[in-house]
Amino acid sequence: MAAGDGASEQSRLAAERIARLKRQLDHAERAAETWGAGAEGERRTARRLSELTPRGWFLLHDVHWPGRPLANLDHVLVGPGGVVVVDAKNWTGNVEIRAGVLRQNGYSRSPAVEGALGQAAAVAALLEAPHRHLVRSIICMAGQPDFAGTTGSGVEVLGINKVVARVAALPAVLEQQTVVGLYSHLGRQLTQPQAASAPHYRANTARYPAPRPHHGSVYPSPVSARSTGWPAAASPSAASPRSAGSRSAGSKSRARPISSRQVTGGLWSLLLLGIVVFAVTAPLWIR
Repeated sequence: MAAGDGASEQSRLAAERIARLKRQLDHAERAAETWGAGAEGERRTARRLSELTPRGWFLLHDVHWPGRPLANLDHVLVGPGGVVVVDAKNWTGNVEIRAGVLRQNGYSRSPAVEGALGQAAAVAALLEAPHRHLVRSIICMAGQPDFAGTTGSGVEVLGINKVVARVAALPAVLEQQTVVGLYSHLGRQLTQPQAASAPHYRANTARYPAPRPHHGSVYPSPVSARSTGWPAAASPSAASPRSAGSRSAGSKSRARPISSRQVTGGLWSLLLLGIVVFAVTAPLWIR
């Protein structure tokens, strides 16, 4: 191969490397934007769900998905009406349920429905048989505030303005002490590292002190774990909604050794390094 041909090949390979780095950078930036929108949807949903606390509901945010150590549940509610797993979505565009199928901009979003069913099943598996049928799932549309519908598989899809009223309207099926016990149990199981098998809830109300009344109500109040004597993981709203930089839009991953900002910064550095190397060495190839 002639010297000129070798230099031309080296130049072509360098240009391909730079183009590849640019594509990776674009992908990382798009993923960061998607993640940011999803995280904001979760924060908005968490704020709205806090309205349920005076009505006897306890909240857990951004907790483990049982059996999937790298995945999370957005919100788990425990109250008089049972256990509700809320999956927050910040979808844009046209959202509809047609022939029982959840769609966004005409495309089926069945995986989101299957995921919601899987989340409820995983939480139910942590409970004893008498309480498993009390677990339900709701998909909350943070970007579609007044949406309301039910998929063919029975999963309710509600806008953020509809969720609180729907949960509050659930028939009371649990007594206060049972609510506190279930909440304490789930608080421990869902906020600690996942084990191969988790012990089921045991109805030992002596371990779960009755919470302080809220403005004279018989329901638990949103007070701290320290003031009630509960384990830290079992205090109302014990697990806060995640902050920026902790959410994966697709897999809801919890294992994030580096942030999206670090990924983007690293790709920029590689891109600039590639350009500098190309600019410095190109004259040597074409001699």
